[in-house]
Amino acid sequence: MLKQNLQLKLGQRLAPQQIQLMKLIQLHTLDFEQDLERELEENPALEKVSDDDNEDEYEAADEELESEGSESIETDFDVDEYLFDDEPSYKTAASNYSPDDEEFDNQSLLTEGQTLYDYLMEQIGMADLSEEDLNIAHYIIGNLNPEDGYLRREVKSLVDDLAFSQGIYTTQEKVENILENYVQKLDPPGVAARNLQECLLLQIEKKISSNKAVSLAADILRNQFDALTNRHYSKIMNKYGISEEELKDALDEISKLSPRVAGNFDTQTITINQEIIPDFTIQLDEDNEGNVQVVPLLNSKNAPTLRVSDEYKDILSTYSHNKDSAEHRQAALFIKQKLDAAKWYIDAVNQRQNTLLQTIKAITELQKEFFITGDDKSLKPMILKDVADKTGFDISTISRVVRSKYADTPNGIVFLKDLFSDSLINDDGEEVSTKEIKTHLLEAIAKEDKKKPYTDDALVIILKEKGYNIARRTIAKYREQLNIPVARLRKEL
Repeated sequence: MLKQNLQLKLGQRLAPQQIQLMKLIQLHTLDFEQDLERELEENPALEKVSDDDNEDEYEAADEELESEGSESIETDFDVDEYLFDDEPSYKTAASNYSPDDEEFDNQSLLTEGQTLYDYLMEQIGMADLSEEDLNIAHYIIGNLNPEDGYLRREVKSLVDDLAFSQGIYTTQEKVENILENYVQKLDPPGVAARNLQECLLLQIEKKISSNKAVSLAADILRNQFDALTNRHYSKIMNKYGISEEELKDALDEISKLSPRVAGNFDTQTITINQEIIPDFTIQLDEDNEGNVQVVPLLNSKNAPTLRVSDEYKDILSTYSHNKDSAEHRQAALFIKQKLDAAKWYIDAVNQRQNTLLQTIKAITELQKEFFITGDDKSLKPMILKDVADKTGFDISTISRVVRSKYADTPNGIVFLKDLFSDSLINDDGEEVSTKEIKTHLLEAIAKEDKKKPYTDDALVIILKEKGYNIARRTIAKYREQLNIPVARLRKEL
Protein backbone atom coordinates (compact mmCIF):
# COMPACT_ATOMS: atom_id res chain seq x y z
CA MET A 1 0.00 0.00 0.00
CA LEU A 2 1.45 3.36 -1.03
CA LYS A 3 1.69 6.11 1.58
CA GLN A 4 2.87 9.66 1.59
CA ASN A 5 4.79 11.21 4.44
CA LEU A 6 6.74 14.37 5.12
CA GLN A 7 10.27 14.11 6.48
CA LEU A 8 12.74 16.84 7.47
CA LYS A 9 16.47 16.30 6.98
CA LEU A 10 19.46 18.48 7.77
CA GLY A 11 22.52 18.03 5.61
CA GLN A 12 25.37 19.78 3.87
CA ARG A 13 25.75 19.92 0.11
CA LEU A 14 28.51 21.54 -1.87
CA ALA A 15 27.45 24.16 -4.38
CA PRO A 16 28.76 23.79 -7.94
CA GLN A 17 30.92 26.89 -7.39
CA GLN A 18 32.57 25.30 -4.33
CA ILE A 19 33.30 22.10 -6.23
CA GLN A 20 34.78 24.09 -9.08
CA LEU A 21 36.94 26.13 -6.69
CA MET A 22 38.31 23.05 -4.92
CA LYS A 23 39.18 21.53 -8.29
CA LEU A 24 41.01 24.67 -9.42
CA ILE A 25 42.91 25.12 -6.16
CA GLN A 26 44.68 21.77 -6.36
CA LEU A 27 45.82 22.29 -9.97
CA HIS A 28 49.38 23.45 -10.56
CA THR A 29 50.05 26.20 -13.12
CA LEU A 30 50.28 24.02 -16.22
CA ASP A 31 47.14 22.01 -15.44
CA PHE A 32 45.33 25.22 -14.55
CA GLU A 33 46.22 26.73 -17.89
CA GLN A 34 44.89 23.65 -19.68
CA ASP A 35 41.68 23.80 -17.65
CA LEU A 36 41.34 27.49 -18.49
CA GLU A 37 41.81 26.87 -22.22
CA ARG A 38 39.22 24.08 -22.09
CA GLU A 39 36.75 26.39 -20.33
CA LEU A 40 37.31 29.10 -22.94
CA GLU A 41 36.63 26.61 -25.71
CA GLU A 42 33.47 25.24 -24.10
CA ASN A 43 31.99 28.55 -22.95
CA PRO A 44 31.82 31.30 -25.62
CA ALA A 45 30.55 33.75 -22.99
CA LEU A 46 33.99 33.70 -21.33
CA GLU A 47 36.91 35.48 -22.96
CA LYS A 48 40.45 36.62 -22.29
CA VAL A 49 41.36 40.27 -21.91
CA SER A 50 44.58 41.46 -23.50
CA ASP A 51 47.09 43.32 -21.37
CA ASP A 52 46.44 46.58 -23.19
CA ASP A 53 42.64 46.26 -23.13
CA ASN A 54 41.09 48.68 -20.61
CA GLU A 55 44.32 48.76 -18.59
CA ASP A 56 43.54 52.08 -16.93
CA GLU A 57 40.04 50.89 -16.04
CA TYR A 58 41.32 47.80 -14.24
CA GLU A 59 43.97 49.72 -12.31
CA ALA A 60 41.44 52.19 -11.02
CA ALA A 61 38.94 49.48 -10.13
CA ASP A 62 41.10 46.91 -8.34
CA GLU A 63 39.93 48.06 -4.93
CA GLU A 64 36.27 47.86 -5.98
CA LEU A 65 36.47 44.33 -7.40
CA GLU A 66 33.63 42.19 -6.13
CA SER A 67 32.22 38.86 -7.19
CA GLU A 68 28.88 38.74 -8.98
CA GLY A 69 26.15 36.55 -7.52
CA SER A 70 24.72 33.85 -9.75
CA GLU A 71 21.03 33.02 -10.05
CA SER A 72 19.37 29.67 -10.43
CA ILE A 73 18.25 28.77 -13.96
CA GLU A 74 14.51 29.03 -14.24
CA THR A 75 12.00 28.97 -17.07
CA ASP A 76 11.06 32.63 -16.42
CA PHE A 77 13.80 35.16 -15.86
CA ASP A 78 14.61 38.78 -16.52
CA VAL A 79 17.25 38.92 -19.22
CA ASP A 80 17.98 42.55 -18.40
CA GLU A 81 19.78 41.35 -15.27
CA TYR A 82 22.42 39.76 -17.48
CA LEU A 83 23.14 42.74 -19.75
CA PHE A 84 25.44 44.57 -17.27
CA ASP A 85 24.72 47.80 -19.13
CA ASP A 86 25.04 49.83 -15.96
CA GLU A 87 28.21 48.19 -14.69
CA PRO A 88 31.82 48.53 -15.89
CA SER A 89 33.33 45.37 -17.29
CA TYR A 90 35.87 45.06 -14.47
CA LYS A 91 33.04 43.98 -12.16
CA THR A 92 33.06 40.57 -13.81
CA ALA A 93 36.78 40.40 -14.63
CA ALA A 94 39.32 38.26 -12.82
CA SER A 95 42.20 40.29 -11.41
CA ASN A 96 44.92 37.79 -12.18
CA TYR A 97 47.78 40.24 -11.80
CA SER A 98 51.35 39.06 -11.75
CA PRO A 99 53.85 41.43 -10.13
CA ASP A 100 56.76 39.07 -10.69
CA ASP A 101 59.24 40.04 -13.37
CA GLU A 102 60.47 36.55 -14.26
CA GLU A 103 59.25 34.78 -17.35
CA PHE A 104 58.24 31.13 -17.19
CA ASP A 105 58.06 29.27 -20.46
CA ASN A 106 55.03 27.03 -20.57
CA GLN A 107 56.25 24.41 -22.98
CA SER A 108 55.56 20.71 -23.12
CA LEU A 109 58.26 18.71 -24.84
CA LEU A 110 56.55 16.14 -27.02
CA THR A 111 58.84 13.31 -28.03
CA GLU A 112 57.62 10.53 -30.21
CA GLY A 113 59.29 7.22 -29.45
CA GLN A 114 58.90 3.52 -30.04
CA THR A 115 57.38 1.37 -27.35
CA LEU A 116 58.99 -1.83 -26.15
CA TYR A 117 55.98 -3.75 -27.45
CA ASP A 118 56.37 -2.38 -30.98
CA TYR A 119 60.11 -2.99 -30.97
CA LEU A 120 59.71 -6.63 -29.92
CA MET A 121 56.86 -7.26 -32.34
CA GLU A 122 59.03 -6.07 -35.22
CA GLN A 123 61.78 -8.52 -34.26
CA ILE A 124 59.60 -11.55 -33.58
CA GLY A 125 57.94 -11.05 -36.96
CA MET A 126 61.22 -12.05 -38.58
CA ALA A 127 61.55 -15.28 -36.58
CA ASP A 128 61.03 -18.65 -38.29
CA LEU A 129 57.88 -19.67 -36.43
CA SER A 130 54.63 -21.33 -37.38
CA GLU A 131 51.46 -19.25 -37.24
CA GLU A 132 50.40 -20.77 -33.93
CA ASP A 133 53.84 -20.35 -32.33
CA LEU A 134 53.98 -16.77 -33.57
CA ASN A 135 50.61 -16.05 -31.96
CA ILE A 136 51.92 -17.50 -28.69
CA ALA A 137 55.00 -15.29 -28.92
CA HIS A 138 52.78 -12.28 -29.60
CA TYR A 139 50.71 -13.09 -26.53
CA ILE A 140 53.82 -13.40 -24.35
CA ILE A 141 55.09 -10.03 -25.58
CA GLY A 142 51.70 -8.47 -24.90
CA ASN A 143 51.94 -9.60 -21.27
CA LEU A 144 55.32 -7.99 -20.59
CA ASN A 145 55.48 -5.10 -18.16
CA PRO A 146 56.07 -2.00 -20.34
CA GLU A 147 57.99 -0.23 -17.58
CA ASP A 148 60.71 -2.81 -16.91
CA GLY A 149 60.27 -5.53 -19.56
CA TYR A 150 59.60 -8.35 -17.06
CA LEU A 151 57.12 -11.18 -17.49
CA ARG A 152 55.19 -10.99 -14.23
CA ARG A 153 52.70 -13.77 -14.99
CA GLU A 154 53.13 -17.51 -14.50
CA VAL A 155 53.50 -19.59 -17.64
CA LYS A 156 50.60 -21.77 -16.47
CA SER A 157 48.33 -18.70 -16.44
CA LEU A 158 49.42 -17.84 -19.98
CA VAL A 159 48.53 -21.36 -21.13
CA ASP A 160 45.04 -21.03 -19.60
CA ASP A 161 44.49 -17.58 -21.13
CA LEU A 162 45.63 -18.75 -24.56
CA ALA A 163 42.99 -21.48 -24.44
CA PHE A 164 40.13 -19.29 -23.20
CA SER A 165 40.78 -15.99 -24.99
CA GLN A 166 42.73 -16.99 -28.09
CA GLY A 167 41.43 -20.49 -28.75
CA ILE A 168 45.02 -21.82 -28.78
CA TYR A 169 45.34 -25.09 -26.91
CA THR A 170 48.98 -25.68 -26.05
CA THR A 171 51.19 -26.98 -23.26
CA GLN A 172 53.23 -25.29 -20.58
CA GLU A 173 56.42 -26.82 -22.01
CA LYS A 174 55.75 -25.33 -25.45
CA VAL A 175 55.09 -21.84 -24.07
CA GLU A 176 58.27 -22.01 -21.99
CA ASN A 177 60.22 -23.12 -25.07
CA ILE A 178 58.97 -20.16 -27.14
CA LEU A 179 59.65 -17.83 -24.21
CA GLU A 180 63.22 -18.99 -23.59
CA ASN A 181 64.36 -19.71 -27.16
CA TYR A 182 62.67 -16.88 -29.03
CA VAL A 183 61.24 -14.04 -26.90
CA GLN A 184 64.11 -13.92 -24.42
CA LYS A 185 66.60 -13.91 -27.31
CA LEU A 186 65.23 -10.63 -28.61
CA ASP A 187 66.84 -7.26 -28.10
CA PRO A 188 67.25 -5.67 -25.57
CA PRO A 189 69.05 -8.42 -23.64
CA GLY A 190 67.19 -9.34 -20.47
CA VAL A 191 63.72 -8.78 -21.85
CA ALA A 192 60.92 -11.16 -20.76
CA ALA A 193 62.84 -12.22 -17.64
CA ARG A 194 60.72 -13.51 -14.79
CA ASN A 195 62.91 -12.15 -11.97
CA LEU A 196 65.98 -10.00 -11.41
CA GLN A 197 68.39 -12.92 -11.42
CA GLU A 198 67.15 -14.17 -14.79
CA CYS A 199 67.24 -10.63 -16.20
CA LEU A 200 70.90 -10.14 -15.25
CA LEU A 201 71.85 -13.61 -16.45
CA LEU A 202 70.28 -13.05 -19.86
CA GLN A 203 72.40 -9.93 -20.22
CA ILE A 204 75.68 -11.36 -18.96
CA GLU A 205 75.36 -14.48 -21.11
CA LYS A 206 75.49 -12.30 -24.22
CA LYS A 207 78.82 -10.95 -22.99
CA ILE A 208 80.45 -14.31 -22.19
CA SER A 209 83.97 -14.30 -23.59
CA SER A 210 87.51 -15.10 -22.58
CA ASN A 211 87.31 -12.22 -20.11
CA LYS A 212 87.75 -13.84 -16.69
CA ALA A 213 85.81 -11.11 -14.87
CA VAL A 214 82.75 -11.60 -17.12
CA SER A 215 82.83 -15.39 -16.67
CA LEU A 216 83.16 -15.02 -12.92
CA ALA A 217 80.30 -12.49 -12.84
CA ALA A 218 78.06 -14.93 -14.75
CA ASP A 219 78.91 -17.77 -12.33
CA ILE A 220 78.21 -15.59 -9.31
CA LEU A 221 74.84 -14.53 -10.72
CA ARG A 222 73.94 -18.12 -11.51
CA ASN A 223 75.13 -19.88 -8.33
CA GLN A 224 75.76 -17.26 -5.64
CA PHE A 225 72.96 -14.77 -6.23
CA ASP A 226 71.68 -14.84 -2.61
CA ALA A 227 75.17 -14.24 -1.25
CA LEU A 228 75.60 -11.38 -3.74
CA THR A 229 72.31 -9.65 -2.83
CA ASN A 230 73.16 -9.95 0.87
CA ARG A 231 76.70 -8.68 0.20
CA HIS A 232 78.40 -11.66 1.77
CA TYR A 233 81.59 -10.91 -0.12
CA SER A 234 83.86 -12.96 2.10
CA LYS A 235 81.70 -16.03 1.49
CA ILE A 236 81.95 -15.52 -2.29
CA MET A 237 85.74 -15.06 -2.14
CA ASN A 238 86.10 -18.25 -0.08
CA LYS A 239 83.80 -20.15 -2.45
CA TYR A 240 85.83 -19.31 -5.57
CA GLY A 241 89.20 -18.85 -3.92
CA ILE A 242 89.66 -15.40 -5.40
CA SER A 243 91.18 -12.15 -4.19
CA GLU A 244 89.31 -9.00 -3.32
CA GLU A 245 90.51 -7.34 -6.55
CA GLU A 246 89.18 -10.20 -8.68
CA LEU A 247 85.80 -10.00 -6.96
CA LYS A 248 85.75 -6.23 -7.46
CA ASP A 249 86.35 -6.72 -11.22
CA ALA A 250 83.44 -9.18 -11.39
CA LEU A 251 81.17 -6.78 -9.45
CA ASP A 252 82.10 -4.00 -11.86
CA GLU A 253 80.81 -6.14 -14.72
CA ILE A 254 77.57 -6.83 -12.85
CA SER A 255 77.11 -3.12 -12.12
CA LYS A 256 77.07 -2.45 -15.88
CA LEU A 257 73.93 -4.60 -16.26
CA SER A 258 70.48 -3.02 -16.19
CA PRO A 259 67.72 -4.31 -13.89
CA ARG A 260 65.10 -2.49 -16.02
CA VAL A 261 65.74 -3.23 -19.67
CA ALA A 262 62.68 -1.28 -20.82
CA GLY A 263 63.98 1.99 -19.40
CA ASN A 264 64.99 3.38 -22.81
CA PHE A 265 61.56 2.83 -24.35
CA ASP A 266 58.43 4.94 -24.13
CA THR A 267 55.60 3.51 -22.08
CA GLN A 268 53.23 5.21 -24.54
CA THR A 269 53.53 6.04 -28.20
CA ILE A 270 53.73 9.70 -27.24
CA THR A 271 55.48 10.59 -24.01
CA ILE A 272 54.98 14.05 -22.60
CA ASN A 273 57.93 15.39 -20.62
CA GLN A 274 56.68 18.46 -18.84
CA GLU A 275 59.01 21.06 -17.40
CA ILE A 276 58.34 22.11 -13.84
CA ILE A 277 56.66 25.51 -13.92
CA PRO A 278 56.82 27.12 -10.46
CA ASP A 279 53.47 28.27 -9.12
CA PHE A 280 55.16 30.82 -6.85
CA THR A 281 58.25 33.03 -6.93
CA ILE A 282 60.11 33.80 -3.71
CA GLN A 283 62.21 36.96 -3.77
CA LEU A 284 64.49 38.45 -1.11
CA ASP A 285 64.31 42.20 -0.45
CA GLU A 286 67.01 43.81 1.67
CA ASP A 287 66.41 47.27 3.15
CA ASN A 288 68.98 49.95 3.95
CA GLU A 289 69.53 48.56 7.45
CA GLY A 290 70.42 45.12 6.12
CA ASN A 291 67.17 43.43 7.13
CA VAL A 292 66.09 40.78 4.64
CA GLN A 293 62.42 40.36 3.83
CA VAL A 294 60.96 37.34 2.04
CA VAL A 295 58.52 38.44 -0.67
CA PRO A 296 56.24 35.72 -2.09
CA LEU A 297 54.74 36.35 -5.51
CA LEU A 298 52.14 34.42 -7.44
CA ASN A 299 53.04 33.27 -10.93
CA SER A 300 49.92 34.27 -12.84
CA LYS A 301 51.42 34.29 -16.33
CA ASN A 302 49.25 31.34 -17.31
CA ALA A 303 46.08 32.84 -15.80
CA PRO A 304 45.15 35.78 -18.02
CA THR A 305 42.51 38.32 -17.10
CA LEU A 306 39.00 37.07 -17.81
CA ARG A 307 35.68 38.76 -18.41
CA VAL A 308 32.19 38.04 -19.66
CA SER A 309 32.00 38.49 -23.42
CA ASP A 310 30.54 41.84 -24.51
CA GLU A 311 29.44 40.22 -27.75
CA TYR A 312 27.41 37.63 -25.86
CA LYS A 313 25.75 40.35 -23.80
CA ASP A 314 24.78 42.10 -27.02
CA ILE A 315 23.30 38.87 -28.38
CA LEU A 316 21.27 38.45 -25.21
CA SER A 317 20.07 42.04 -25.52
CA THR A 318 18.63 41.33 -28.97
CA TYR A 319 16.76 38.26 -27.72
CA SER A 320 15.34 40.19 -24.76
CA HIS A 321 13.18 42.28 -27.13
CA ASN A 322 11.34 39.21 -28.38
CA LYS A 323 10.31 37.15 -25.34
CA ASP A 324 7.20 35.73 -26.96
CA SER A 325 9.07 33.57 -29.46
CA ALA A 326 9.76 30.04 -28.18
CA GLU A 327 12.98 29.86 -30.15
CA HIS A 328 14.18 33.17 -28.75
CA ARG A 329 13.31 32.12 -25.21
CA GLN A 330 15.26 28.88 -25.66
CA ALA A 331 18.25 30.76 -27.06
CA ALA A 332 18.06 33.27 -24.21
CA LEU A 333 18.00 30.44 -21.67
CA PHE A 334 21.11 28.94 -23.28
CA ILE A 335 22.88 32.30 -23.13
CA LYS A 336 21.88 32.74 -19.48
CA GLN A 337 23.42 29.37 -18.62
CA LYS A 338 26.66 30.32 -20.33
CA LEU A 339 26.72 33.68 -18.56
CA ASP A 340 26.19 31.98 -15.21
CA ALA A 341 29.01 29.54 -15.93
CA ALA A 342 31.33 32.36 -16.99
CA LYS A 343 30.65 34.37 -13.83
CA TRP A 344 31.13 31.29 -11.64
CA TYR A 345 34.44 30.51 -13.31
CA ILE A 346 35.73 34.09 -13.00
CA ASP A 347 34.79 34.10 -9.32
CA ALA A 348 36.50 30.72 -8.80
CA VAL A 349 39.67 31.98 -10.49
CA ASN A 350 39.68 35.06 -8.23
CA GLN A 351 39.28 32.92 -5.12
CA ARG A 352 41.95 30.49 -6.31
CA GLN A 353 44.52 33.24 -6.75
CA ASN A 354 43.64 34.75 -3.37
CA THR A 355 43.84 31.39 -1.59
CA LEU A 356 47.18 30.50 -3.16
CA LEU A 357 48.69 33.88 -2.34
CA GLN A 358 47.58 33.85 1.30
CA THR A 359 48.88 30.30 1.72
CA ILE A 360 52.35 31.02 0.30
CA LYS A 361 52.58 34.16 2.45
CA ALA A 362 51.90 32.10 5.57
CA ILE A 363 54.46 29.47 4.54
CA THR A 364 57.16 32.08 3.92
CA GLU A 365 56.51 33.64 7.32
CA LEU A 366 56.85 30.27 9.04
CA GLN A 367 59.92 29.23 7.01
CA LYS A 368 61.57 32.65 6.58
CA GLU A 369 65.04 31.45 7.64
CA PHE A 370 64.97 28.56 5.18
CA PHE A 371 64.08 30.79 2.22
CA ILE A 372 66.92 33.15 3.15
CA THR A 373 69.64 30.51 3.71
CA GLY A 374 68.40 27.62 1.56
CA ASP A 375 69.76 25.21 4.20
CA ASP A 376 67.52 22.25 5.08
CA LYS A 377 68.84 22.44 8.63
CA SER A 378 67.07 25.79 9.04
CA LEU A 379 63.65 24.30 8.29
CA LYS A 380 61.24 24.79 11.16
CA PRO A 381 58.68 22.17 12.19
CA MET A 382 55.53 22.91 10.21
CA ILE A 383 52.35 20.96 9.65
CA LEU A 384 49.21 21.76 7.66
CA LYS A 385 47.43 22.94 10.79
CA ASP A 386 50.05 25.65 11.37
CA VAL A 387 49.38 27.17 7.94
CA ALA A 388 45.62 26.70 8.35
CA ASP A 389 45.65 28.58 11.68
CA LYS A 390 47.63 31.44 10.12
CA THR A 391 45.43 31.82 7.05
CA GLY A 392 42.05 30.91 8.51
CA PHE A 393 41.49 28.30 5.81
CA ASP A 394 40.53 24.70 6.44
CA ILE A 395 43.30 22.09 6.65
CA SER A 396 41.87 20.32 3.59
CA THR A 397 42.17 23.57 1.62
CA ILE A 398 45.84 23.95 2.59
CA SER A 399 46.43 20.35 1.58
CA ARG A 400 44.96 21.03 -1.86
CA VAL A 401 47.06 24.17 -2.28
CA VAL A 402 50.44 22.56 -1.52
CA ARG A 403 49.66 19.42 -3.52
CA SER A 404 51.88 19.32 -6.63
CA LYS A 405 52.90 22.98 -6.22
CA TYR A 406 56.44 24.34 -6.59
CA ALA A 407 58.13 27.59 -5.62
CA ASP A 408 61.06 29.22 -7.41
CA THR A 409 63.39 30.41 -4.63
CA PRO A 410 66.82 32.10 -4.75
CA ASN A 411 68.27 28.70 -3.84
CA GLY A 412 66.42 26.67 -6.46
CA ILE A 413 62.97 25.21 -7.09
CA VAL A 414 61.32 23.74 -3.99
CA PHE A 415 58.42 21.31 -3.74
CA LEU A 416 56.06 22.83 -1.17
CA LYS A 417 55.23 19.52 0.49
CA ASP A 418 58.94 19.11 1.31
CA LEU A 419 58.68 22.13 3.60
CA PHE A 420 56.30 20.32 5.96
CA SER A 421 57.62 18.10 8.74
CA ASP A 422 56.93 17.01 12.30
CA SER A 423 58.98 18.15 15.25
CA LEU A 424 61.21 16.64 17.93
CA ILE A 425 62.74 18.14 21.06
CA ASN A 426 66.55 18.32 21.14
CA ASP A 427 68.76 18.30 24.25
CA ASP A 428 68.40 22.07 24.58
CA GLY A 429 64.61 21.76 24.79
CA GLU A 430 64.09 23.33 21.38
CA GLU A 431 61.70 22.06 18.75
CA VAL A 432 63.56 20.88 15.64
CA SER A 433 62.24 19.64 12.32
CA THR A 434 62.53 15.96 11.48
CA LYS A 435 63.93 17.10 8.13
CA GLU A 436 66.85 18.66 9.97
CA ILE A 437 67.53 15.33 11.66
CA LYS A 438 67.29 13.46 8.36
CA THR A 439 69.80 15.88 6.85
CA HIS A 440 72.29 15.08 9.62
CA LEU A 441 71.56 11.38 9.11
CA LEU A 442 72.33 11.65 5.38
CA GLU A 443 75.55 13.51 6.10
CA ALA A 444 76.72 10.88 8.57
CA ILE A 445 76.04 8.03 6.15
CA ALA A 446 77.70 9.91 3.28
CA LYS A 447 80.92 10.25 5.32
CA GLU A 448 80.99 6.67 6.64
CA ASP A 449 83.63 4.11 5.68
CA LYS A 450 81.86 1.98 3.07
CA LYS A 451 83.91 -1.05 4.10
CA LYS A 452 82.53 -0.68 7.63
CA PRO A 453 79.26 1.28 7.37
CA TYR A 454 77.54 2.57 10.47
CA THR A 455 74.90 0.39 12.09
CA ASP A 456 71.71 1.98 13.40
CA ASP A 457 73.15 1.86 16.94
CA ALA A 458 76.24 3.74 15.75
CA LEU A 459 74.03 6.34 14.05
CA VAL A 460 72.15 6.82 17.34
CA ILE A 461 75.44 7.71 19.06
CA ILE A 462 76.48 10.09 16.25
CA LEU A 463 73.19 12.00 16.35
CA LYS A 464 73.23 12.05 20.14
CA GLU A 465 76.58 13.83 19.97
CA LYS A 466 74.89 16.47 17.79
CA GLY A 467 72.19 16.98 20.43
CA TYR A 468 69.45 14.72 19.07
CA ASN A 469 68.41 12.04 21.53
CA ILE A 470 66.67 9.59 19.19
CA ALA A 471 65.82 5.91 19.67
CA ARG A 472 67.27 3.27 17.35
CA ARG A 473 63.85 2.38 15.97
CA THR A 474 63.35 6.05 15.01
CA ILE A 475 66.69 6.00 13.18
CA ALA A 476 65.57 2.87 11.35
CA LYS A 477 62.26 4.57 10.40
CA TYR A 478 64.01 7.68 9.05
CA ARG A 479 66.53 5.54 7.17
CA GLU A 480 63.71 3.62 5.47
CA GLN A 481 61.94 6.88 4.58
CA LEU A 482 65.16 8.04 2.93
CA ASN A 483 65.45 4.70 1.05
CA ILE A 484 68.77 3.94 2.73
CA PRO A 485 69.44 0.20 3.19
CA VAL A 486 70.80 -1.36 6.39
CA ALA A 487 74.52 -1.28 7.08
CA ARG A 488 75.10 -4.79 5.70
CA LEU A 489 73.68 -3.79 2.32
CA ARG A 490 75.67 -0.56 2.21
CA LYS A 491 78.94 -2.41 2.52
CA GLU A 492 81.35 -2.09 -0.37
CA LEU A 493 84.74 -3.63 -1.19
